[in-house]
Amino acid sequence: MAITKTSFMRGMQCEKMLWLDRHKPSLKVIPPEVQERLDQGNEFGDKAMGMFGPYEEMTVYLKGTTIPDKKAMVEKTKEHLLKGTPVIAEASFMDYNNFCAIDILRKNNDIYDMYEVKNAPEVHEQFIKDAAFQFYIAKRSGLKIGKIYIVIHGEDEKNPFVPIEVTEKAKLLYGWVNENIWRLNKLQKEKEELAVETGEQCNNPYECWYYGYCHNDQ
Repeated sequence: MAITKTSFMRGMQCEKMLWLDRHKPSLKVIPPEVQERLDQGNEFGDKAMGMFGPYEEMTVYLKGTTIPDKKAMVEKTKEHLLKGTPVIAEASFMDYNNFCAIDILRKNNDIYDMYEVKNAPEVHEQFIKDAAFQFYIAKRSGLKIGKIYIVIHGEDEKNPFVPIEVTEKAKLLYGWVNENIWRLNKLQKEKEELAVETGEQCNNPYECWYYGYCHNDQ
């Protein structure tokens, strides 16, 4: 099991969180209000796929399941890039098994611009780091990416999708991703549970779903 955007960001918040995700996921407790926000975010992301008109979605599931077939998604993405498909949703890339699925790629002459969709009223630092991880994987896979945008929720429901360019900030984080992706990959494979003291990372930037487990251990 390698690193995805989600596991990378969770590992950067807390290494123990990443370890628990792999070795003791049954301990995870997602509050109902958090699950509701996640569901709303997924719904917003699904709607955003069509913000530029017709698109091709790369999502493929393993037969008989709702588990994404990452290898099939990567191959499907390659096919559409070769065809020059104008708008690709969930464009998927893999580098040494590290994986990302970019919300939207939009063709801009001979390169693609990248859009990371967030159901939020403003751009947060975490969103830029999300985009940086995806840029890293896509670039190492050979894709030329032009501009990078975070798509946030506008005030007008008739025009809810507001792209904010973050190209320079996201691309500058390439080295930061490279420094940490291999470290986290190794840490999550450790046999012994990581010893990490509780602290600010338990709630920042998000409350950890293992909060009760770790604090009851104190």
